[in-house]
Amino acid sequence: MKKEMILLILSDVLILSSFGLISPIFAIFLTDNIVDGSLVAAGLASAVFFITKSVTQLPLSRIIDKNHHKVVLLLIGTLLVAIVPFLYLWSTHMKGIYFAQIIYGLGTALAYPTWFSLFTKFIDKKHKGFEYSVWSTGVGIGSAITAYLGAELASVDGFNFVFFIVGGFSICGFILLFFINHWHWKKLKKLAMIRI
Repeated sequence: MKKEMILLILSDVLILSSFGLISPIFAIFLTDNIVDGSLVAAGLASAVFFITKSVTQLPLSRIIDKNHHKVVLLLIGTLLVAIVPFLYLWSTHMKGIYFAQIIYGLGTALAYPTWFSLFTKFIDKKHKGFEYSVWSTGVGIGSAITAYLGAELASVDGFNFVFFIVGGFSICGFILLFFINHWHWKKLKKLAMIRI
């Protein structure tokens, strides 16, 4: 397996598994800790995420297909996703949660197509099934473990601790992406200067 593929898989496992910590407790967090939070608001928050992701993903995928700096686009999308747990942490009203869900949707809409584009670029053509299975198994096992741990941690240490842990693991997943193709900070800064 290529180094780039291992980094993509590890990054995704870290991020998706850590978000599994939130899944079983999100509705409870909203109803118990957020002004105007309720089960209906939790459903609406999920809808905001999926609508944002669905509406923006197709147009963004066109940009991704034409862009030669896919790693940069993946970094931007992943960073947006990685800050979401901290937005939950700082939110006191549902408006803050809805804003976080919009950021989550935008980040996911940018990161997923870019991630899959890079995944198919680096995949070993002779071992496609195996490499897809490594990714799927890693995410599946990680999510299964964290679904239980999220509820356990929230009941013992509180919601803030869980969001902090999720944010920390997501940032670690984000940092791993910098090592794809020997991507350097200088190149990122140079690209940022060109865009400005």
